[in-house]
Amino acid sequence: MLRSLLRSALVLAAVCCLTYSESVITCEDRMQRLSCDQGVVSVLTVAYGRTDRQTCSEGRPQGQLDNTACSQGGALETLANRCNGRRICEVDKTIFSDPCPGTYKYIQTTYTCLPANHVVACELSKAELSCERGQKIALIGAFYGRADQTTCIYGRPYRQVNQIDCFTPTANLVVAERCNGKNRCSVYAVNAVFQEPCSGTSKYLELAYTCE
Repeated sequence: MLRSLLRSALVLAAVCCLTYSESVITCEDRMQRLSCDQGVVSVLTVAYGRTDRQTCSEGRPQGQLDNTACSQGGALETLANRCNGRRICEVDKTIFSDPCPGTYKYIQTTYTCLPANHVVACELSKAELSCERGQKIALIGAFYGRADQTTCIYGRPYRQVNQIDCFTPTANLVVAERCNGKNRCSVYAVNAVFQEPCSGTSKYLELAYTCE
């Protein structure tokens, strides 16, 4: 009986962990931060616009709150491309277009933290992905560019690390095409592999994957 109860408790705990998610609402003039103490970010849902008159309404004139049918198409894909596979991701409204000028908007995001192999390769170096024998790489997300002033900064002058809105939108596709389904894979963090997102800025490749 005790063994059965323990087994049930473990199953419930596993389900709880697998379905845990966090919701973040950020007003349009603020920075949204997604972070994982363990694992990497996996974006589940995103809404950018306005669907009610209460959220992010403090100090705003009524005319900026009346349009509650304001929604940015493709918001999930946009944010997932930026954040999936990273431990910390910060974004603001500039990654979206403006679906309803004159309306004060907000970003509402739900995400979870997935256990994963996390790799960072500075520009001109190589990211190595590998799985145990019989397993295959499954990419969670990849980022090429610069999103902070702390990663891969050794020996770099400030002018090469101060631009932190530097991003290649095709990084996920490039790495997935090279690595998904393979047991081992190498990807160089160079502009010849990825598009040049910001000339003069020192970049890095950050990615996360699982083995299946």
